Amino acid sequence: MDAAAQTRKIRQLLTIDRLLGADSVPLGRAPEFTASPAEAPPDEPASVGGSSPHTPPTPNPRPRSFASPQPPSSTLIPSMQDQTPIAASTLSVKEKIAALDALREEVVAFLTEHWPQDGWNNPVFGEGDPDADLMFIGEAPGADEDRQGRPFVGRAGQLLEKQITAMGLTREQVYIANIGKARPPGNRVPTPEEADRMMPFLLKQIEIISPKVIVALGATSAKYLLNNPKLAITRERGAWRDFHGIDLMPTFHPAYLLRQYTKENRARVWDDLQAVMQRLGLKLPKK
Repeated sequence: MDAAAQTRKIRQLLTIDRLLGADSVPLGRAPEFTASPAEAPPDEPASVGGSSPHTPPTPNPRPRSFASPQPPSSTLIPSMQDQTPIAASTLSVKEKIAALDALREEVVAFLTEHWPQDGWNNPVFGEGDPDADLMFIGEAPGADEDRQGRPFVGRAGQLLEKQITAMGLTREQVYIANIGKARPPGNRVPTPEEADRMMPFLLKQIEIISPKVIVALGATSAKYLLNNPKLAITRERGAWRDFHGIDLMPTFHPAYLLRQYTKENRARVWDDLQAVMQRLGLKLPKK
């Protein structure tokens, strides 16, 4: 590895350590990762996609073609493995907005310097209420999201917005983000290594917003958030899970629902969302 590559790698590690709140950088070699990436189940949607509301997309100013630095050696970072509870945020709304803006700048800088320029144009950070009780997390941006620099703005996003409305909320009252912050080539799902490198940013995002409930949209999102590469969304959806002390509900991705738009699947998703409403104390529709 040449000096420039070593410098880039060190900067990346320092950025991740700082996001995770580390006061020092441990020395020594991490154990090698030997597990192979899990294949997505048949019901995993194609990648469909954050920035705050009405924030214009930040163009990728310096297209890069070099390989990205070596990702961390484990499939998921240690804090994902031990599921240490995330402390409830004590920030004011104004402070949360400032913290998210600063984190967005970190994400843009990281992607610009260290992410392969393999077809993406605009970072997609996340958007919505910085003080939201409910957060939706998908897998990665798609083509529509990449063009606009916003999450879930294509057909799947339109369906998600209808689901949010059915819950008695608006898009502006929730927060929507993805594990991946840049569109993967060909709208494929993020690899474990890509998710690994983006997870510190997502964890910080969640820590700032401090939602009461997270909805994991689709198998890929649920797999990475719950550190379960063999998770099957058809079996796991509808069951409450714990994510760092936050209630998490896995459900079908809107893109999958569009492809399998059956009465049964629509009913399953609506059951999941009503469980979320009940957990948040929202008014349920009369039967």
